[in-house]
Order: sequence, then structure tokens, then C-alpha cells
Amino acid sequence: MNEMEGRAGEAVGRGDQLTDEQLMAAFAGGAGGASADAFQALFHRYRQPVYGFFRRRVADAAQAEELAQETFLAVLKARGRYEATALFRSYLYGIAFRVLKAHRRKALLRAMFTGKMPERGQPADAGVETGLVSGLVLRDAVGRLERMDREMVLLREYEELSYAEIAAVLGIPVNTVRSRLFRARMALRAVLTSPVENVMEMRSAEEHA
Repeated sequence: MNEMEGRAGEAVGRGDQLTDEQLMAAFAGGAGGASADAFQALFHRYRQPVYGFFRRRVADAAQAEELAQETFLAVLKARGRYEATALFRSYLYGIAFRVLKAHRRKALLRAMFTGKMPERGQPADAGVETGLVSGLVLRDAVGRLERMDREMVLLREYEELSYAEIAAVLGIPVNTVRSRLFRARMALRAVLTSPVENVMEMRSAEEHA
């Protein structure tokens, strides 16, 4: 090991003191133990957030875990093509979003062959519930948003990404993120203002449709 690799290894060993971007640079450009340690530090830092990203979008916990692992595997495979043009978490969630889209395409194809179509929307994380009724209404309201708006709300409120990061993940202008998030929040607020009455009205309308 040369002197540069030795310093890199020592720095990665102090992973908690390094930024995501420094760790990714060490992983993408390093070799041997230093590179492996950098990837391990990133995995440890983002394993739970990435799992949460998928858990809020797919119904099965085991499936969410598989998709999270697939995301990190994609990061591993793409290390030679990595360019530090944005924050690492924008890069990571961008990969996660592409993995999610691929999963949805496969699920739709399977549904076409089996005749069982996937349910519209996915529930928000159960941890946001403050009560049974409010939790049901929140999941229902989020699920009724257009898919792109739903993704923006989840990325903003749960993954806590900035407008610029959301724009990078979804590949759309920042102004579009601002306007669509505002519209989505107004739609959610209208439903959540009176949760009991709204959920009963929605269920009654569906029953008589």
C-alpha cells in the first residue's frame, strides 16, 4: 500500500467525520481496503433511509429490502462512471427511483399475464400515524395523488430532500417541483382538514360508484 492509499484508508476509517461526497470519492477513485471501507461507511449511513424509501412505496417488507440491496448493488457496479456533479444522496435516490420504476414495470407485466392488477398507489409509512382514522385518511390521500406528485411528497416529507435534490432525482425543473408540491399539499390539506367526514364521504362514493 502506498502512502496515498494509507492516508485514504485512515480517513475512511473515520467515516463519521467525512461527508457523503468524500466517501463516494474515496470509493469511486480508491483501491483495495480504502475503497471497500468507504462503500461500507456509505452503506451503513444510508441502508435504513433507502429501505424506508422503498417501504413507503411497496407493500411487502421483504420486497423493499431486496430493492434496497439492488440499489446499493447498482452503486457498486457504477462506481467507475460516477461523477461528482450533485450531492451524493441525490445520486443515490436517483438510482433508487430508477430501481423502483423498473420494479413497477415488471409488476405491471406480471399483472397483465396473471390478470391481477396492482393496487392504485402505495401507503405512506405507518410510523406517521397519529391515530387510526387520521392514519387511514393520510394513506388514502397520498395514494390518490398523481404518481409524480406522490413521489415528490414522499421525497420531500420523508426522505427530506431539498427542491433541487428532488428535481435532480426526478429529472425535472426545480420550478416544476415547487408548483406541483404546492398543488399536492393543497390537495392533501383539503382532505386532512376534516379526516372523519372526508374518509366516510370517499368510502361512500366508492361504494355507490
